[in-house]
Amino acid sequence: MNVNTQPVIRLLNHAESRAAELFAGPSSTRHDPREERGLGNVYSGVVRAGLYPEFTLGARWDVSVGVYVTAVESRPAGVLETSQSTKHRPFGARIKAFIALTKPRIIELLLITTVPVMFLAEQGVPDLQLVLLTCVGGYLSAGGANALNMYIDRDIDALMARTSQRPLVTGMVSPRECLVFGITLAVASTLLFGLTVNWLSAWLSLGALLFYVVVYTMILKRRTSQNIVWGGIAGCLPVLIGWSSVTNSMSWAPVILFLVMFFWTPPHYWPLSMRVRDDYARVGVPMLPVIASNKVVARQIVLYSWAMVAVSLLLTPLGYTGWFYTVVALVTGGFWLWEAHGLQTRAKDGAVGAKLKEMRLFHWSITYVSLLFVAVAVDPFLR
Repeated sequence: MNVNTQPVIRLLNHAESRAAELFAGPSSTRHDPREERGLGNVYSGVVRAGLYPEFTLGARWDVSVGVYVTAVESRPAGVLETSQSTKHRPFGARIKAFIALTKPRIIELLLITTVPVMFLAEQGVPDLQLVLLTCVGGYLSAGGANALNMYIDRDIDALMARTSQRPLVTGMVSPRECLVFGITLAVASTLLFGLTVNWLSAWLSLGALLFYVVVYTMILKRRTSQNIVWGGIAGCLPVLIGWSSVTNSMSWAPVILFLVMFFWTPPHYWPLSMRVRDDYARVGVPMLPVIASNKVVARQIVLYSWAMVAVSLLLTPLGYTGWFYTVVALVTGGFWLWEAHGLQTRAKDGAVGAKLKEMRLFHWSITYVSLLFVAVAVDPFLR
């Protein structure tokens, strides 16, 4: 079936152009902090005409002309379009490719923060059918957002080592197929939430999707080092969705857990960005580790870590959790702070490469959030 995606493409183009006007003043006044790191030549380039006849998004600094331009693709245009004929795209591989578009491993983490909040809202075991519907709706929504993210970022994905095997880069899925797939999942998730759970959860889910695609991917990601800070809000909303799915309302408990995830996101992602900073530098995405020293990044990680741990302890004095959650929050939060300060110490000492050990905090951050939210689910049974 041939789906006309041109209206959606025009809408995305208009939104991106308006965002560019809002986030950027006259080109002559722009400053590229990456030049201070001697990386100017990495970002020089011009847009190859006709690379993406549908539309292109994102910006990078061109030191030769003093304006932002779209990241340059190093492969022939056909590689990212439909260079692979049907016979070279086996059905089984295609199915795996479409699943990969949803980024299942990331969605696992989102569901870890959704289901335990349902237990907290119910103060016990919630309706299992409701849990299933919420998980399916959450997967479809996050999957649609991730697919649209890959559609928009397909130019830079082809230039980054860690994303070079994504389905649009390899040609296993065409850009048009990805766009239709992402929109379909977005519509399906919204209707599923609205018709089987409640419309508050539906609008929160749709809001998370739009925030991730428009605010983070289209507006913030290629324009500011604060991209992951504010863009991370989309990843915090599943906490609110878990609560609203059970209660069809809001309360301070999900708001506190929302803030925990808000302060968790930067110190979770920045260590990974430190490891792959060359990838981001190559495509002109100004992640904080690209434009700042390890010492500056580590200091920011410590500050956000302390805020996260402090906020996580607010649930108990407000009466939402008891002793079990408090013990888990203190122990896991204390170990997090130990790792964060250890990273800061190594950064101050000038450690680089394997000696910096930045991935220790990244891996612990996933364990931390898993243990903390398991405690959220278990705590009601021990009070």
